[in-house]
Amino acid sequence: MSAETVLTIMAMAIATYATRIGGVLLGAYLPRTGRVKQGLDALPAAVLTALIAPAVTAGTPEMLAGGITVLAALRLPMVAAIGIGIASAALLRGVL
Repeated sequence: MSAETVLTIMAMAIATYATRIGGVLLGAYLPRTGRVKQGLDALPAAVLTALIAPAVTAGTPEMLAGGITVLAALRLPMVAAIGIGIASAALLRGVL
């Protein structure tokens, strides 16, 4: 591994740690009502969408698995929907 790669990994680790610590330190000063509360309540869904959207648009099996997962999430508990999503992605990737 080159020195540049090690420095890049270390810089990203420091940036990640600083972001997490900053959230903990600044979070204590944020109000827990009104628009800030609404924004914080919407944050997990926004992060999950940002992580999943590129994967779902990667190809046909992923898009179909995403649709199956959405349908499952409308009817089942979240853990079950996640399991169905993982299983459908694996099966569809093997078949298609």
